[in-house]
Amino acid sequence: MAVKPDQFNQMQAYIEERKILAKIRKQTLYLSALLLPFILLVISFEIGPLVSMIINSFYADDGISITLDQYVSIFTSKFYVQAIYNSVFISLFSAITSIVVAVVVALSFTKFSKQAQNRLLMISNMTSNFEGIPLAFSYIILLGNNGLFTLLFAKLGWDVFAGFNLYSWTGLILVYIYFQIPLAVMLLYPAYQGIKQQWKEAAALLGASKLQFWFHVGLPVLLPSIAGVFSILFANAMGAYATAYALVGSNYNLLSLQIAALVASDVTLKPQLGSALGVLLASTMIIAMWFNQRMMRRIRRDL
Repeated sequence: MAVKPDQFNQMQAYIEERKILAKIRKQTLYLSALLLPFILLVISFEIGPLVSMIINSFYADDGISITLDQYVSIFTSKFYVQAIYNSVFISLFSAITSIVVAVVVALSFTKFSKQAQNRLLMISNMTSNFEGIPLAFSYIILLGNNGLFTLLFAKLGWDVFAGFNLYSWTGLILVYIYFQIPLAVMLLYPAYQGIKQQWKEAAALLGASKLQFWFHVGLPVLLPSIAGVFSILFANAMGAYATAYALVGSNYNLLSLQIAALVASDVTLKPQLGSALGVLLASTMIIAMWFNQRMMRRIRRDL
């Protein structure tokens, strides 16, 4: 029986389609194999510990009974409520201060030549990664009770740091702001590239001043980026541990310090309670990022 031309063409198209699907399937398997190490890494070091922490938070101190006592103990204890409040306060204060400074600094970066901008961004990148114990140690050397600048200004008769105590809330907030600003600058700088020169020229032709342009055009365009960076800064400060521990130890009541004390301490070892605090810490950061995502969507919709 002879095959009609139309049927032959359909068969050829079917065969070609099967070949393309087989090729796509092969490429998908190949890409999945390449992605497998990353998936295993995420499961092993992020999803696995998170699930284990959530499950562990519902156990009693004996590690056998399932209960909500850990969460009840947290919210009925003024000590742990204060730790949550202190962490949220220092995170909000450092994030707001850093974002305000970063908006101005990132704008000033755009006024330099391209080569100078690259160098400034390189310095910001290096500074944003300088945190933790090295940062706290550097501040102790420079601004501690026997720090370089403290002794130098005292010898010169200048009382610049007479009332300053690095190992207080003021010193802790100063260090937090220091490592938050470069990160905010790095994240905000690309947003300024979206502001077109034509917009500035059009605003100038319509009689708007530079201040009016930034107030009515520039800042509204930057608001989604500012909201997103703020959520990152807040989460970064909430989870900061090494810097606070190296600077003030256990003298100040912060959520991250209390979690570490409950999980790794030789005196008050309560991993179940520490897990419950960890769940609250993660929940606080997730809620903050969810709120900022909603704000970003609303701002974009209004724009």
